[in-house]
Amino acid sequence: MTDLNLTSPVDLIVLSVKGRAARCRLPGSDRIITLRTERPCKVAPGEIVEVVPQKQWDYGGPCLSGEILSARLDVAALGLVPLRLESQGAWDPKDEYWGEEGDALDDWARRIIAWGPRQAFEMEQVLPLDPDDPDGDSILQSNDLKDAGDSVAARRILMELCEADLRCLDAHAHLGNLVFDRSPVAAIRHYEVGLRIGELSLGGLADGLLPWGWIDNRPFLRCMKGCSLCLWRLNRFEEAERVLDRLLWLNPPDNQGARFNISRVRARQTWMPDD
Repeated sequence: MTDLNLTSPVDLIVLSVKGRAARCRLPGSDRIITLRTERPCKVAPGEIVEVVPQKQWDYGGPCLSGEILSARLDVAALGLVPLRLESQGAWDPKDEYWGEEGDALDDWARRIIAWGPRQAFEMEQVLPLDPDDPDGDSILQSNDLKDAGDSVAARRILMELCEADLRCLDAHAHLGNLVFDRSPVAAIRHYEVGLRIGELSLGGLADGLLPWGWIDNRPFLRCMKGCSLCLWRLNRFEEAERVLDRLLWLNPPDNQGARFNISRVRARQTWMPDD
């Protein structure tokens, strides 16, 4: 790592975070560096940090000490391959239940019905395997640890998934879930990374759907839902409304209850813990 210039700030892509250390990758390369800072790294996997480097050395791999000046989200600069979209046939709003005859429909529902049939897709889900337990489900293991009160171990598993592949959208969603109750500011960073990485694939979606019924769509939809709730909690109503409207367009059956939230967001009602 002797070619790293210590005289000016350097950009690093964050892959995982643990306390005052972050595993990072140099943009445009496969080189992995462990960044060590004096204070806890309050950044999310998938963000790009600007670092004032102080010292570099090798200890089981390249290491760098420095101060984080800023963090930003620039998904296009991560060099990721978009997740695949597999066509699952046509979806027709006539086949959906929209309430009893004569019931008033919300604007979002009328717009979707008027548009007519659209193509449904399933988004590729990335879930890196644990070489020591190839038949295990790391997300379920993390959730079990969280439910048992061990959020540190739960977070470590999710960070390892992000380090293995930043396209593991469910890891970003569940990292957001871990901190949602205490800090929407911290949670939204995780949800938004997952949302923006998923959006790399939407250029080929046109007016299609990502229904919840196709289970590999769920990580992306979870990131969208989490992002909308954080925006709402932060009183960023217009942004929350846009995300919820997009969520309903992608998943009209609305298994996540976005239709209930969007009416309250449009009314500029304050978010409550039971929402």
